[in-house]
Amino acid sequence: MSRQATGPASCASMTPRGGVWKRSRSFEPAVRLLFLNQLTINLGFYMLMPYLAAHLADGLGMAAWAVGLVLGARNLSQQGMFLVGGALADRLGFKPLIVAGCALRTAGFGALAFAQSLPMLIAASLATGLAGALFNPAVRAYLAAEAGEERRVEAFALFNTYYQAGILLGPLIGVALTGVSFRLTCVVAALLFAALTLVQLRHLPVRHEDGAPGGPGGQARGQFRTVLANRVFWLFSLAMTGSYVLSFQVYLALPLAAGGTAATTALFAVSALVALAGQLRITAWCKARLSRERCLVLGLALMGAAFLVPAALGRSLPALLLCAAVLAVANAVLYPFEMDTVVALSEGRWVATHYGLYNTVCGVGITLGNLGTGALLDVTGWSAAPWLVLCAVGLGCAAAMAALARGGRLAVRQPAEEESPSRTA
Repeated sequence: MSRQATGPASCASMTPRGGVWKRSRSFEPAVRLLFLNQLTINLGFYMLMPYLAAHLADGLGMAAWAVGLVLGARNLSQQGMFLVGGALADRLGFKPLIVAGCALRTAGFGALAFAQSLPMLIAASLATGLAGALFNPAVRAYLAAEAGEERRVEAFALFNTYYQAGILLGPLIGVALTGVSFRLTCVVAALLFAALTLVQLRHLPVRHEDGAPGGPGGQARGQFRTVLANRVFWLFSLAMTGSYVLSFQVYLALPLAAGGTAATTALFAVSALVALAGQLRITAWCKARLSRERCLVLGLALMGAAFLVPAALGRSLPALLLCAAVLAVANAVLYPFEMDTVVALSEGRWVATHYGLYNTVCGVGITLGNLGTGALLDVTGWSAAPWLVLCAVGLGCAAAMAALARGGRLAVRQPAEEESPSRTA
């Protein structure tokens, strides 16, 4: 089984030296722009979306079913089109899809500022979701290609740090703007995406190796056949789906258990702060001591173990905050190696399409997982049972990942010129 190098010298590039900004500057300008890209995307998204439901219900007086329809349209559009967005990125190149996605979200957020009727609101919501499906796989595939195999894990660790910063800062800016008017929030978010579109259009380089082998627009025959027939990738995706179900409980079970806006805000703040403060150190520690496969197993096991806290201590706020913190640590362990594994299992072919399929599988898993969690809470209430079931999901996924690793299925043979004597079978 191919392992990450384990000696101190070999992990020097991941040893924390300086802060996030200093580490970011060690990458090429294109990678730094992708970091800024993700920070701005989350900043704009989270300054608006948490307050959309209240605007629809209170500001526009819409019925609950209509509010759910508008919000559901965005999620359906994004999750349902991830595979299409990834496939287009592989065919046309990463930059065009990133730019197009940001431009479309500019239009979607701008439309939300002025839409009054249900059809207009649904159209704006669909555009917002489709935008995410266009740029998300392309951004991750571009980052993986630009960072290179040696620094890919570090790049995704930094990427997650910027990602979490946007989640932390977005709602804080949004609540201040929404206090003036929701329309102002929409306009500011749209302007952010418009500026990001122009910056990327002007400064983000076009990678010649984008798209199909041979460059953008190259031969695309067999694209879907290659991706859909990747059996190990499917098994990996299914095993990782549990991590997304468990992570989403920060939006579902934990806020419901906390019962209050202030407590919910504290849950989000703890999650983001743990990631911001610890992501680089956690990744460095894991890369220095564990193989990529063991990092995946550890992260999944930690996610499951997080729910033992409320199972044992109940719905007290300290218990819920500790659960959220452990989930954040587990996500910090998982994310860089998870993203790296997607690239490795694709063997460098149709990387964005693999990311698109991965997002789709996990999105379906989140939907089914939320339905199951909600039904479980309705039946069992706030006993230990729902927390123990969530724990079992995490431990079951960790066991499945360990079985994949033991069978050597996650080991990807590198090209001959990249192999070295230090690699072990």
